[in-house]
Amino acid sequence: MSAPLNVRWLGRVPYREAFALQDALFSNTDRQYLLLLEHPHVFTHGPSAELDRNLKCVPEQVGAELVKVNRGGDITYHGPGQLVGYPILSLEPKHGGKAGPADTTAYLHGIEQVVIDSLTELGVTNASRFDGYPGVWLGVAEGRPRKICAIGVRLTRGRTMHGFALNVETDLTYMREHIVPCGIAEHPVTSLREEGVRVTMREVADVLARHVAARFSNGTVDRRDVAWLHRPEDLSPFSRGAGAGEKVRLSGRLAQAGVTGGVAIEERKPEWLRPRMKHGPEVLETKKVVRELGLVTVCEEAGCPNLSECWSDRTATFMVLGERCTRACGFCLVDTRKPLDPETDEPARVAEAVARMGLMHAVLTMVARDDLADGGMAHVADCVRAIRRRSPLTRVETLISDVKGTGSLDVLTAAKPDVLNHNIETVARLQRAVRPSAGYARSLAVLARGKAADLTTKSGIIVGMGETIDEVEATLVDLASVGVDIVTIGQYLRPTTNHLPVARWVEPAEFDHLKSFGETLGIGHVESSPLTRSSYHARESAESAGVAVPVVIS
Repeated sequence: MSAPLNVRWLGRVPYREAFALQDALFSNTDRQYLLLLEHPHVFTHGPSAELDRNLKCVPEQVGAELVKVNRGGDITYHGPGQLVGYPILSLEPKHGGKAGPADTTAYLHGIEQVVIDSLTELGVTNASRFDGYPGVWLGVAEGRPRKICAIGVRLTRGRTMHGFALNVETDLTYMREHIVPCGIAEHPVTSLREEGVRVTMREVADVLARHVAARFSNGTVDRRDVAWLHRPEDLSPFSRGAGAGEKVRLSGRLAQAGVTGGVAIEERKPEWLRPRMKHGPEVLETKKVVRELGLVTVCEEAGCPNLSECWSDRTATFMVLGERCTRACGFCLVDTRKPLDPETDEPARVAEAVARMGLMHAVLTMVARDDLADGGMAHVADCVRAIRRRSPLTRVETLISDVKGTGSLDVLTAAKPDVLNHNIETVARLQRAVRPSAGYARSLAVLARGKAADLTTKSGIIVGMGETIDEVEATLVDLASVGVDIVTIGQYLRPTTNHLPVARWVEPAEFDHLKSFGETLGIGHVESSPLTRSSYHARESAESAGVAVPVVIS
């Protein structure tokens, strides 16, 4: 059987984030992907674009970005109402066999034909090619050609990226007044809506996905979608300062994702979720050090059942940048009042604690700090460097927010933590309910950027919130495909009645299966058990994934 085409509807994704994800899928795997999404307003151009002639506006003044990309073609536009498809495929050599280049012209024509066939199915009878002009056009035979779909691809060593942009209900002002699209001034652009075809974005995506799969993967598809109602106006980037335990009003979003009911909060937990904790003398000593230095460990703050085991293993997790988060995720108990300013001496205090505790592996985690211009990345980087100066043989792992997908991530990657950890938390379908201020594509892009910076990358999944096991498997496929080295999987435990309910208790055998499945995909280490948390067995996980002990060069 042919490998499936992994189709992912990702919602509205900023161009740079989508590019980071594309680039990772292009570089780290040979799995077949089709990313379907919309972009916020952006103009993109290839290296040979004639911007002096074809860019007719100041992008910032019309609410758009300008991004240079590594594809052919002149300037083009992407924006809301336009379905963008990025096929990341491995193609057969054009002359057969196992070696030699793929046929770029044949691939380009194949994408054009997919769009033509899809438009025909949607009721557009005059879609065709137009000699000398790449893309898909309407009205060529009638002598009134107008472009409905731009196509720009890159094909290197038989692997493809970039793709097509089909105007469904696009604001054509951006192409008619602000640029000369694709450098073609003599022919206009159009959209399905302008042509009188009333279809939804989802209907178009469904048809296109089926035609791409038929041409490039014998029709076999693994399809996963983020919530179709997910739009920027649905996001909740700030908690508005309500305080710990604020009621999370996400049950409606959970129901829209198909999850209803759940385990009553008073229901007794299964035997496998009742830890037997034994606090030895090292726990009391560690608590003393933490108190003396005025620090917070997530181990204590979250009531982690693995605290004693990890501290005995000389591993601990410190929460930096305060205890107040600018987001309110449906599963998390963290305080959501207005955050305080970062404490400038915190890096030194954390480094002192690491040294006193003799840690072999230190994890730095953080609340989301969307109130800070850099999302807190400079502060976390300072903590990394302070630990390195004080305890050069200690591995440092950073468990970070998505910093809203900004370039501030580069500030931390430049500090070269031994492990860059960012949790994707849940499957694509449940993102909007579980963490409404974040995004599936954004998290994959953060991990992809960490990998591109040559860091060991790690992510975590919480199960028991309404996902299916095949959705978790698909998420593991995506994490493996962007090069993630370590994954943790653990059972969701509801903090209060104001939080999302537990949909079910996941059996230990399922955790064993997911560990085996993930490692079969090529993930270096999967830590999977009911009581697993993001930092559980962090040292052993790093070692299993091949992270070396830091070397001191005198």
